[in-house]
Amino acid sequence: MERNLPPGTCDGEPPLLDIRNLSYSYHTSEGETLALSDISFSVNKGEFIAVAGPSGCGKSTLLSLIIGLLSPDEGAVLLKGAPVGRGMNAASDIGYMPQRDHLFEWRSVFSNAALGLEIQKKLNPQSAEKLHTLLKTYGLGDFENARPSALSGGMRQRAAFIRTLVLDPELLLLDEPFSALDYQTRLDVCDDISHMIRSTKKTAILITHDLSEAISMADRVIVLSKRPGTVKKILPLSFEDGLTPLERRNAPEFPSYFNQLWKELKQS
Repeated sequence: MERNLPPGTCDGEPPLLDIRNLSYSYHTSEGETLALSDISFSVNKGEFIAVAGPSGCGKSTLLSLIIGLLSPDEGAVLLKGAPVGRGMNAASDIGYMPQRDHLFEWRSVFSNAALGLEIQKKLNPQSAEKLHTLLKTYGLGDFENARPSALSGGMRQRAAFIRTLVLDPELLLLDEPFSALDYQTRLDVCDDISHMIRSTKKTAILITHDLSEAISMADRVIVLSKRPGTVKKILPLSFEDGLTPLERRNAPEFPSYFNQLWKELKQS
């Protein structure tokens, strides 16, 4: 059975995230630089979107606009139909995973993973039990009392992702979270995090330079042009249901998707 999600609504529901004609410029002492121009796309609940593009095209800026750290010059970012920052709590509705794991060495693995719960004053016996279960499920149960220095790079990334996931956000934003890992570890962690996202039916947006990574994990890939970033192509992906990212890389459809995206990037 193939997975083929439509770009609009899903089962009559409006999209979870709706980005409409978004533009943003940076203002410096040297003048104004247009980073993003007229960006529009939507993300359905439970969908996994990858955003790819050349360096400096505004991918990370786009995440900052979605989470509300920046305000657009033009256009709107709507989450559950409401502008980001109005009528919703961005801190609980959106989870953000940056490039670095940002684990504190003076805290145990458990207390690092519980940091968001502490900040949001949600750490209680029920949430602590949920966190214990997540750590155990994803191979960190024996390291709860260890310091981050005792973990491998892949284990650190899993701990960082669990720190985000335990807050139960509606939308996950992943800003190149695998970029610092070696190739083999990267493949393993992609499988782990993809499984966590799919099994919990979370909605996710992945920022990446790696086309293979985008194809192996996402339902659709959005290709941005060089700066100012515009949407060049939105490519739906259709693979057999249940394939892991590593299995997708070996699927017969994979080379065609890669070539289509590579062609778009070369022309950007």
